[in-house]
Amino acid sequence: MNKNNPHILGTERIGKLLLEYSVPAIIGMTLTSMYNIIDSIFIGHGVGAIAIAGLAVSFPLMNLVIAFCMLVSAGGSTLASIRLGQKDVKGATEILSHTLMLCLTNSVFFGTLSFIFLDEILLFFGASHDTLPYARSFMQIILLGTPISYTMIGLNNLMRATGYPRKAMLTSMVTVFANIILAPLFIFYLKWGMRGAATATVISQTIGMVWVISHFMRKDTMIHFEGAFWHMKRKIVQNIFAIGMSPFLMNVCACAIVILINNGLQHHGGDMAIGAYGIINRLLTLYVMIVIGLTMGMQPIIGYNFGAQQHHRVKQTLRLGILSGLIITSSGFVICELFPHTVSAVFTDNNTLIDMAAEGVRICILMFPFVGVQIVISNFFQSIGKAKISIFLSLTRQLVYLLPCLMLFPQWFGLKGIWMSMPVSDGLAFLTAMASLLIYIKKYSPEATHTEP
Repeated sequence: MNKNNPHILGTERIGKLLLEYSVPAIIGMTLTSMYNIIDSIFIGHGVGAIAIAGLAVSFPLMNLVIAFCMLVSAGGSTLASIRLGQKDVKGATEILSHTLMLCLTNSVFFGTLSFIFLDEILLFFGASHDTLPYARSFMQIILLGTPISYTMIGLNNLMRATGYPRKAMLTSMVTVFANIILAPLFIFYLKWGMRGAATATVISQTIGMVWVISHFMRKDTMIHFEGAFWHMKRKIVQNIFAIGMSPFLMNVCACAIVILINNGLQHHGGDMAIGAYGIINRLLTLYVMIVIGLTMGMQPIIGYNFGAQQHHRVKQTLRLGILSGLIITSSGFVICELFPHTVSAVFTDNNTLIDMAAEGVRICILMFPFVGVQIVISNFFQSIGKAKISIFLSLTRQLVYLLPCLMLFPQWFGLKGIWMSMPVSDGLAFLTAMASLLIYIKKYSPEATHTEP
């Protein structure tokens, strides 16, 4: 049977499928996270420590960029997997066209609005008069490229969900390697600074966009563009938004939390503290993205088998996913606890910034091993179309736990209180996710589970 035939998701051994789908997705998401890491490294060494702080100020806006993209791409890829599990190829094809049009619509709306009010947004997000020019220079280029990045990310997720995990991985490989070549050229040789880093990112994503569009233009793929793909159906749009609402809200909440963190850091430690958080964020995001890559590989397996009513295969995939997520974030915990100065020094040669980042990261990751489990469980509910549960779990860590901690702990412990807020909220979010999963398993038998999201 053709290895790109999505129907093998219902027959092939789960362990083999999880490797085949998750490893390319993990590589892809790791390479995608390298965009930010590469930018941080080149900016830190090529522009300066204040530029690192300026980049960190842009994190909330970058989270919003991703949020509006994931609203469409996560919902579209999940629905496509479920439709294929139901042997509804026509329905999956309709979802492809809706995903493209919604990606373009969201990118134009969000990118234009953010560009117009960019300075006001960045100042609200914690920029100082010193860091604002750096953040502005970077985000202006990124926002102009949102239609490109949305199309690439949205269709690449759909490519993976419809049976082409290796091609989806190649998208990330090509774009990251292009960025590795272009970023130092623009920053160090052409002296474009922050604009150079952003320009390299957008050009690299353009290459990836051409790649994924060409895939869906081919008639020999099971799911491809056909007919008047700009025609939209309200029910499909509503279903895409309903399922994509969980990762959307998670990113919006992350944006709100980072705003609060940045303003707290500015008050208790100044621009250097924000720069330190920028380094910590890059380090932890790398491992989180690896877990997200794992869940992206799990998603078509779970979605297909849930749609096909093969619940034993769904449970087996979930068990393997939870174990893998635990191992991934535990490895990040060990590395950052043992070598905090070494990993921080990758981003900058400023000793003050290195020391501050090293102290912060050792506190922030105290509960990090359990973060992988929480992410896997939340994405499990998204993959089976249980949007409300997934949204609830996405909100608990950010709003229910982290927000109160950030409001109280800095008053008692100053800068250290901001770092302490993160492991406390991680531990509570893990317990909530485990409780939700156990309640769901006990309450819903396979016969009672409804396959329509």
